[in-house]
Amino acid sequence: MKDWNPDSYARFRDVRLRPALDLLAQIPTLPERGKVVDLGCGSGAVAEALSTRFPKRKLVGVDQSEAMLQKAASTGAYRRLDQDDISRWEPNKPPALIFSNAALQWVPNHAALLPRLAGALRPGGVLAVQMPAQQRAPSHRILRELAQEMFPDRFDFTGWEPPVAATVDYAQILRKLGRYDLWTSEYLHQLPIAEDGHPVRLFTQSTAMRPYLTQLSDTEQAAFIRRYETALQTVYPVQADGSVLLPFRRLFLVLQREA
Repeated sequence: MKDWNPDSYARFRDVRLRPALDLLAQIPTLPERGKVVDLGCGSGAVAEALSTRFPKRKLVGVDQSEAMLQKAASTGAYRRLDQDDISRWEPNKPPALIFSNAALQWVPNHAALLPRLAGALRPGGVLAVQMPAQQRAPSHRILRELAQEMFPDRFDFTGWEPPVAATVDYAQILRKLGRYDLWTSEYLHQLPIAEDGHPVRLFTQSTAMRPYLTQLSDTEQAAFIRRYETALQTVYPVQADGSVLLPFRRLFLVLQREA
């Protein structure tokens, strides 16, 4: 896949940052020693908040995208930035906190991933994760339906399962690993109308749409976007004040290993 576009992702920075701050507010006291890892750090949107909350901790960012890491470096908040596949990443020393905001939904097999990350923590360490759980909502469902209809040679969602499971499934995983807190929140994003496209399309283009667009030619992308925008206008109409309302569900988990 082509590299991420930090500027496109940052277009809705405040909307994307709020869940990270909500997750950060629920992190309990960390062990006395150990670094903080921003796993899937992207452009470093959460770097300042993590540095403010844990000013004496070494902050390390990990991401696979070179473009995102370059943007993250400009924050000046990270002691180190590592380019790595977060699905295979392992720390060189056990951290006090692994913080992952809107990244692990791209990684399969959470039943194996979460125990591995929890096992990498030092005693008393914390794993804090936020993931979009929006895959069955119209904003994401329409993408799958259109892709399979328009390009059946490249997209087949037979037997598809969402990458983020039900909360009860995560409870079964986490209960064996330590003390945990697990919840979901649905945010109602009020997106401003834009001249360059439907706000929901602009919101998803840098994230949920990427796996589709990267497999299409420029001409195919244009046709796909046109069909998507037409469908979005019905499901997410423009309100009287000129905004578009996007309900967006997210899953949160905070796990603390026994000290």
